[in-house]
Amino acid sequence: MAEPSRKYPTALGASTPDTITLLGHDLARDVMGEVGFGELAFWLATQQRPTKGQVRVFEAVLAALADHGFTPTAIVTRLTYLSAPDSIQGALAAGLLGGGSRFLGVTEDTGNFLHDVLASADELPADPDDTAGWDALALATVRRQRAAGRFVPGLGHHVHKDGDPRTPRLMRIAREEGWFGPHLQLFAAIGRVHPQVLGKTLPLNGAGVCGAALADLGLPLPLLRGFALLARTAGLIGQLAEELRRPVANEIFLSVDRNSRSLPPEPWKPES
Repeated sequence: MAEPSRKYPTALGASTPDTITLLGHDLARDVMGEVGFGELAFWLATQQRPTKGQVRVFEAVLAALADHGFTPTAIVTRLTYLSAPDSIQGALAAGLLGGGSRFLGVTEDTGNFLHDVLASADELPADPDDTAGWDALALATVRRQRAAGRFVPGLGHHVHKDGDPRTPRLMRIAREEGWFGPHLQLFAAIGRVHPQVLGKTLPLNGAGVCGAALADLGLPLPLLRGFALLARTAGLIGQLAEELRRPVANEIFLSVDRNSRSLPPEPWKPES
């Protein structure tokens, strides 16, 4: 068989009849049993091996986003498995496809929002501990969003109205590891100043703080939602494992089916 004329270079995985390499290392000898999955995921995304501190913050993010109870992503995964128990991949995909602006996508939205604010700022506080400087930037940011009628990503939570417990914990871990960078600084400042503009206090939610932390770690911004989905995949596998032991999907289905009621058709009215 003739060798193909074109070359497709990659620094990721490659194989020969005798070896498999990954990121320039022998997979069997140097990676398997030597590199944790969180470290490997970070390494694959950046093609740079992370420090122990980066791994700790990154894995804290993954843990924070893995599962949050009977969210729509979890429910649809269980219901899809009920409908097609022969398709584990379909059930997992159904849950992951539901990761959007209200669930999981907030991680990406917050990271990108903070990055844009930082990139467009005329000047950033020179001292990371300049609370007044970060608060001034945050106050201008929240006022601008309010004037434009836009929400601040990562602000507010439908359950944890008095504070998301994931947020202070992840911030503390980032500080301990020296990765409390400008995205987290700005996000924390938004948490301090937004009541002055909105007239009420909203929590900084866990998905938002995860986006800020991932951005400070230097991970590719277009992939931030991917990391949230990576974390949620583990959670959805847990949902399916529990569904095998203590099924609830059929009860959810029957609850909706038996409580539905017929109404006369209502013609669609386009918004004016």
